[in-house]
Amino acid sequence: MQEAYLVPVGQADRIKADLAVHVVAAAFGVPAERMMARGRTEPIACRARRVAIYLVHVTYGWTLERVGHVFRVNRATAGTACRWVEDRRDEPVFDQTVEKLGEALVWPSTGPARDLLA
Repeated sequence: MQEAYLVPVGQADRIKADLAVHVVAAAFGVPAERMMARGRTEPIACRARRVAIYLVHVTYGWTLERVGHVFRVNRATAGTACRWVEDRRDEPVFDQTVEKLGEALVWPSTGPARDLLA
C-alpha cells in the first residue's frame, strides 16, 4: 500500500490557520470545534469553514494544496470552498464581512508583537 503524500505543515502554518478559524467562528457564532470536525457537519459550520479556508488562501497567499493540508482536506475541496465564497462575494454584506475578516488576520501574522516577548 502506498503512503499518502503530505506537504509539511509547520507550527506557524497551523497557528495562522487556527487564527482564521477562530476569527470566523467568532464572527459567525459557530464553535471552532464544529468547524473543524471530521466528516459531515451542520451546514452553518460547513459554510463557516469554507470562509476560513478562503481567507487563509487569499490573505496568506497559500496554494490550495497547502491550505488543504492544514485544514485536512484535499486541494479540490479547498478549491470548491474558495469558489463558493467567491460566488457569494457578489452580496454586499457578505463581501464586506469577508473583507473585514481578512483584514483581521493580517496584523497578528505580520505585526511586531512576536518581538515583544523576546
